[in-house]
Amino acid sequence: MTILVQRSLLQVCVTLCYIQISHPVCLFQGFKMNYHNINFLCKMGGCFSQQCLSETTDFRFPMEITNITQKNVKMIIYEFLQQIFQLFSKNLPVGAWNISKTEIFQNGIHQQIEELEICLSEEQSKARNTFQTWILKSTTFSVKKYFQRITNFLKDKQYSHCSWEAVQMELRTSLIIFDSLMKNHTS
Repeated sequence: MTILVQRSLLQVCVTLCYIQISHPVCLFQGFKMNYHNINFLCKMGGCFSQQCLSETTDFRFPMEITNITQKNVKMIIYEFLQQIFQLFSKNLPVGAWNISKTEIFQNGIHQQIEELEICLSEEQSKARNTFQTWILKSTTFSVKKYFQRITNFLKDKQYSHCSWEAVQMELRTSLIIFDSLMKNHTS
């Protein structure tokens, strides 16, 4: 009897291992990672200085994001995080921000992107071409345009310290909006 039980347990373990390896599990922890991202974004540059007040602008956050369905929230968050990662991968203000905290922020964003890629690959196989897909593409395009406005602002201001401070403040607000979005769509 003992040998039979051991074989059965071994078969179950091998099967579970195979499933785990061949079918990665979605480990997206949006709330936790978003909190850490907001926290590190705040710590990277410190307080917004008064000398930078003239650098603020309205980047026109794409509010249609708040109208997406639960089914599409991960895709929009994925696109948003991709754009943040690309933005913070170039032309950062030298000497003005804490480099180690900036790297931790970038690593947190990258980890979240990787987790979402697994989730999205699982969901892609189930997706169908519908009106919701069209809305998703439209919203994704709006996110890209939003980040293009941010990039253009940074270029126009020659990637100055104050322009990055304005972008940092804008992204904090955006991540807070996404935090609310995740709570509404994943609970």
